[in-house]
Amino acid sequence: MLFNSFLFIFFFLPVTLVVYYRLADSGFRSSAIAWLVICSLFFYGWWNPPYLLLIICSILVNFTIGRGLQRMAAGAAKKLLLTVGIAFNLFLLGYFKYANFFIDQLNVIFTTGVKLEPIMLPLAISFFTFQQIAYLVDVYRSDVQKYRFLHYCLFVTFFPQLIAGPIVQHHEMFPQFARLTQSNERLKQLSFGMVLFLIGLSKKVLFADSLALYASPIFDGAERMVALSFWEGWSGALAYSLQLYFDFSGYSDMALGLAKMMNINLPINFNSPYKATSIIDFWRRWHITLSRFLRDYLYIPLGGNRVARPRYYTNLFLTMLLGGIWHGAGWTFVIWGALHGFCLIINHLWRSGCKALLGPDRKSTPIGIFCGRVLTLLCVIIGWVFFRAESVEGAWYLLGVMLGTNGFGVPQDLADQLVYLQQLVHTFGIIGSESGLRIDLWSGMQLIFLLGLVALFFPNSNQLIEDNGKWFTFSRYLLSKPLLTGIAGSSLFFYVFINLSREAEFLYFNF
Repeated sequence: MLFNSFLFIFFFLPVTLVVYYRLADSGFRSSAIAWLVICSLFFYGWWNPPYLLLIICSILVNFTIGRGLQRMAAGAAKKLLLTVGIAFNLFLLGYFKYANFFIDQLNVIFTTGVKLEPIMLPLAISFFTFQQIAYLVDVYRSDVQKYRFLHYCLFVTFFPQLIAGPIVQHHEMFPQFARLTQSNERLKQLSFGMVLFLIGLSKKVLFADSLALYASPIFDGAERMVALSFWEGWSGALAYSLQLYFDFSGYSDMALGLAKMMNINLPINFNSPYKATSIIDFWRRWHITLSRFLRDYLYIPLGGNRVARPRYYTNLFLTMLLGGIWHGAGWTFVIWGALHGFCLIINHLWRSGCKALLGPDRKSTPIGIFCGRVLTLLCVIIGWVFFRAESVEGAWYLLGVMLGTNGFGVPQDLADQLVYLQQLVHTFGIIGSESGLRIDLWSGMQLIFLLGLVALFFPNSNQLIEDNGKWFTFSRYLLSKPLLTGIAGSSLFFYVFINLSREAEFLYFNF
């Protein structure tokens, strides 16, 4: 079930909220929590009911191991139980996500013909696996109090963040569950939640899905080694960079909005990453909770920056490499993770060098900030080419096109509004002329330019609803005008509604 589907918006969400509010207002706290667990499991099982057994099994095993860890004193036995718990989670993740890839690589290396039936990747397995590993490690460190099984179930399955994050930690969620039914600010939370959800839905339906019409043909053409031009290559790479941006940003807004409707605050997971001035800054803004998990449960246990300089950089590289592999089973993700690892090492070396030469109190100049943003964006876009490409060969081909290996000529008819790609569309067989659709490069470039400005310079959703800064003051002023807000919100929802017919899956559902 997708957040951007009629079924979710007009049936699942209203029923969930109405029953939850009635139970909460009647004082049935445990029943209200149980209702959210049931709804979350129904939401997950709608995609593939048999995989409900997988997530339920994972919950039962991890909760049991967690309780066992809480009862044990520090020692070898406790460490062994933690190892068993982590191994169990990694086995599930490894089997469902990487078994086919691993067998394929063995066949290539040893020229064997071992066959393994394709394994369907369970939704959200990467997210709920990491979340429960973090929980077990925190229990082992004695950082977790005893919580009820019902609360743990909601912690794992809570549907707004189950499928694509944020990856939450126990101390962020369990205390909120204890006061879940308090309704003093319900109207305010519901209003903010609905605004956030509508903003996120608009980003997904109006922006991300529109950009996909320009990005997908280019990347599919690169896989088939179609003769793409310099302009085509860059338009495809930029379109996908913005598609992924607004797709994930939209999901993050919708997740936070849905949780707010139930008086639960999820951690911010997306904070204008294309405004970053360095790769270090980028990873503080993009998929924030994944970066936090990798830092706290991988990078720091490896030694972090408290070790000798060569090992410090090795830890940094390995962390990003594993972060790339977490996203998918393929060499393109390995290269993407390695690329960001190298970029982070270079970024740290640059900072260390500047600090040594200019002193610790140096301040960045406007020119330096501008150059940092441009260079960061360039590195990120190159990385996204590998992230999106279906094969390493396709990624290298598209990058070559972007460097001008096929020339720098202007596409045909660019001077006359650049009506473009009709012949290329026939080659791809993706958007046939019989459907009456054509890809208009000029329209695509305009869309990329306008949405690029939004990503680079406009305030993000968090700035509009957080109780600080000028943007919150502006948004609060708008909300104080109910007639104006109602007309604007209704118009936006109606426009989104008529575009819901082209329902598309969120990109991070694949990870």
